[in-house]
Amino acid sequence: MPSSGLIRYQWRKHGSCAGLSQADYFDVLRAARTRVAIPKEFQRLEAYRTVRADDVEAAFLMSNQGLAKDGVAVTCDKRYLREVRICLTKGLEFRACPEIDRRDCRLDKAVMPPVRGG
Repeated sequence: MPSSGLIRYQWRKHGSCAGLSQADYFDVLRAARTRVAIPKEFQRLEAYRTVRADDVEAAFLMSNQGLAKDGVAVTCDKRYLREVRICLTKGLEFRACPEIDRRDCRLDKAVMPPVRGG
């Protein structure tokens, strides 16, 4: 997370009701982040790039053994790719989540912004 404001926002929105201390919540968040492999072609994006959401999803599926198609969703708005959402169990194993998968990006192409933070 690139900014302290975003960290505070995430804690208020997701962490404060998780039943964990703030430190434990962010420990789990860091562990979840290391569980998911970012495909090499998206790791150090320095400029805007036009992508197909299906290609982004396919790259995540190839990079993450055990991740199923209904366990990942690429989201977008009218123009930009916004998130790649991946569902995990409390034990940080990949799991299906059709409720997230239904929100997949429907655009032919979307603009992927450069990577911020790490």
